[in-house]
Amino acid sequence: MNYSEALDYIFGTLKFGSKLGLHNISYLLELMENPHQKLKFVHVAGTNGKGSTVAFTSSILMEAGYKVGIYTSPYLERFTERIKIGPSEIGEADLARITEYVKSKVEIMLERGENHPTEFEIVTAIAFQYYYENNCDIVVLEVGLGGRFDSTNVIDTPLVSVITTISYDHTAILGNTLPAIAFEKAGIIKVNGDVIVYPQCKEVEDVFRKACEERQARMHIADFDQLQIKEFGVDGQVFDYINPKGDCYKELKISLLGDHQVKNAVIAINTIEILKEKGLSINEKAIRKGLDTARWSGRLEVLRKKPMFIIDGAHNAEGAKILLDNLDKYFPEMNRIFIFGVLKDKDYDSIIKTVIATAHKVITVTPENERALPAEELAILIKGYCNDVVVSDTIEEAVETGLKMASDGDLICAFGSLYYIGEIRKLLNK
Repeated sequence: MNYSEALDYIFGTLKFGSKLGLHNISYLLELMENPHQKLKFVHVAGTNGKGSTVAFTSSILMEAGYKVGIYTSPYLERFTERIKIGPSEIGEADLARITEYVKSKVEIMLERGENHPTEFEIVTAIAFQYYYENNCDIVVLEVGLGGRFDSTNVIDTPLVSVITTISYDHTAILGNTLPAIAFEKAGIIKVNGDVIVYPQCKEVEDVFRKACEERQARMHIADFDQLQIKEFGVDGQVFDYINPKGDCYKELKISLLGDHQVKNAVIAINTIEILKEKGLSINEKAIRKGLDTARWSGRLEVLRKKPMFIIDGAHNAEGAKILLDNLDKYFPEMNRIFIFGVLKDKDYDSIIKTVIATAHKVITVTPENERALPAEELAILIKGYCNDVVVSDTIEEAVETGLKMASDGDLICAFGSLYYIGEIRKLLNK
């Protein structure tokens, strides 16, 4: 099996859908001699902020000298972005070899009358095998969907569980109330574990608190009152933070934009403090440099400055509100030209009402995904909020149209589905 054949096999399993539950992944991993049981984890769940928190945490651990496996989804430009060790993506030859190995175990499952694993289950198994073969010291593992029945939750008690913000997304699967969604995320809290929690409303925190009580786990809520942003701009931010032990970190730097990213950095610092208590050697220099060098593409990412062109993966109501707040903060005087594409199963009405009402012009696109909302339908919905709407046939055409429309003092913001943001990033970086 070569790399192309491996991708064909992996993508071909999308037809088996997304089935939450741990039986398939447990059975598959048992046939693989349970590589995940030989690894240590930081497990990260939440609605928004998971990827940034993974980026900050893994970057600090790398600076401290650890061999760090990093598992995230989806990818922006290349499939191999999902499985990394340190800054390096899994090699094409390794992906092909391990995929063939996993496929052989799937065939045994089918011979025994078991269900075919889903795409995410197969990719998760590939990742665990890769990290095990490479003797990773620790794996920073991002949940795919929910938490309780997500394939990644097959692991035993991690060194730390992390739960970022909880908001409405995937409501058909996870529930249509915040406590219901929180209950699914709380599934990653394990017996006698430690969990770092992003401050939430009381009804959500109560769900986490109850889960911790039932599993004799320790809950640590980050204190954002100990955070002070000192500087911000399109090239990054500087902040002070006092950790739970009372140690004051002065003038910490991150390159990611937005108040929410500073808060995600604080969540990562809290996570690191727990890891230090469990014996990992991580000094202040590693924390500082790790935060400064952390990158997370496609989230308020500046691709060029004349005209200002940013991309953002805001694809739910909370993400849209965060995007709007940061556009007002960083680019208050600029005319806004939006490129927007979204999937049918997202709350696009809320996104349109939140962000599009501030648009000068809008270009609609159809992300390359079977669940995409067609650009023509999206344009009809948007015309109630913006009179100047253009439908683009391709992503490349949308970028070209935006650049022609914009003067040097304007802002082009491409946002919505991550399934097309990566294509725009690739085009602009050329």
